[in-house]
Amino acid sequence: MFNNFLLKKVLEHSFNIPVQVTYANGKTERYGDGEPQVKITFHRDFSMRELVHNASLTLGEAYMDKEIEIEGSIQDLITSAYESADSFLNNNKLKYFLPKQSHTERKSKSDVQSHYDIGNDFYRLWLDKTLTYSCAYFKRPQDTLEEAQLNKVHHIINKLDPKPGKTLLDIGCGWGTLMLTACKEYDLNVVGITLSKEQYDLVNERIKAEGLEDRAKVILEDYRELKHEPFDYITSVGMFEHVGKENLGEYFQKISEYLKPNGAALIHGITRQQGGAVNAWIDKYIFPGGYVPGLTENIEHIIDAGMQVADIETLRRHYQKTLELWDQNFRRALPEIKKIEDERFIRMWDLYLQACAASFESGNIDVIQYLISKGPSGSNLPMTREYMYQA
Repeated sequence: MFNNFLLKKVLEHSFNIPVQVTYANGKTERYGDGEPQVKITFHRDFSMRELVHNASLTLGEAYMDKEIEIEGSIQDLITSAYESADSFLNNNKLKYFLPKQSHTERKSKSDVQSHYDIGNDFYRLWLDKTLTYSCAYFKRPQDTLEEAQLNKVHHIINKLDPKPGKTLLDIGCGWGTLMLTACKEYDLNVVGITLSKEQYDLVNERIKAEGLEDRAKVILEDYRELKHEPFDYITSVGMFEHVGKENLGEYFQKISEYLKPNGAALIHGITRQQGGAVNAWIDKYIFPGGYVPGLTENIEHIIDAGMQVADIETLRRHYQKTLELWDQNFRRALPEIKKIEDERFIRMWDLYLQACAASFESGNIDVIQYLISKGPSGSNLPMTREYMYQA
C-alpha cells in the first residue's frame, strides 16, 4: 500500500494531459480533466529506493520487462511529463544520481560498437535508403525522409561554401552519405573516420563500387589518433554527444588542429540550451557514455580551441519529425525485426525513438549546427547567409 501511495505521489503531478493509471493493487486513478489520452497499467509496486535513485531508469526498465503497459502514445505521455514543472523528469533532487562515465579510447570504441554494430541489416529496416542516422532537414512539409536526409547533407556542405579540389574530413562519418556526396557532387577530396567496423566496411564497399578510391578514404580509428595534414573543411554530425563531458574540450581542440588556418567546420549535434545532461536509461541501454552538452558549454570550448562561431542554427523540430518517421518505419518493419530481435529489445527501441521525439518536442533537448572558423569568424565565407540557400 505504501509503495502505491509513493508512486501515486510521483505521478499525480507529472502530466499536463489527462492520464488514467491502474496500480498493481488494481485501483485506478485519473489525473487531469477529460477523457484519458493515455492509459498506464502497473503490474508491480516500486520501492522508494527505486524511484528516488533514478525514476526514468526504473520505469524505462519496467516498460521493457512488461511490468508497465501503456495504451496510447508514449511520445505524448513523455512530452507531457517534460512539460510539467513538477514531473519526476524535472525533479532537481533526482538529477544528482547521474551515472559516472569513462571515455578512454578503448571505452569509446566499445560504446560506439555497442550501438552502431547491432548490424547494418537492422538499420536498413527502418532508416531511409541513404542509411543516414541523424536529424533530417525538411525544406518542405511533404519531403520524404530520404529527401530530407539528402537536404540535410547538402545544407551542411553548402554552409561551408566549398571550392572544388579542396579537402574535407568527416569525423564520425556513419555509413558515408555525407562524405561521398561531398566527393561526387562538390568535387572534394574526402576522408571519413569511424569507430564502427560495420560502418567502415560498408563505406569501403561504397567507395569501391562508385570508383572513388583516388578521392575518398575511410579510416577505422579513434578521431583523436588521426595522423593527416590539415583539411580545408571539417564536418561532424551527431558525434560530440558520444565523446563525454570530460573530452569535449579535446574534441574541439582536435577540430582546430585538423583545420587549416581560416578553414571552416560545420559541427551538428544534440545540444541542451538549458545546460548539459545525462539520461541514465539512455546511457545504460542505447548510447553508453552519452552526454548531451549545453549550448554555452560548446561555445566556450570552440573559443578556447582558437576558433570562432560564424553561424548557429537550431533544428529541434526537424529532429522531432525525423524520429517520428523512424518510429513509423520501425513499426511497419516489426514482422522482419521480430525475426532478428526479441520482444524486450523491440520494446526498448520503440521507447527510445518515442522518448527522444518527446524530448525534442518539449524543448528538453535541441539539435544545433555550429558553423565555425579557425581564425576570425567567417573569413573565407560570404558576407550574408543567402549563399546557404542558393546552392
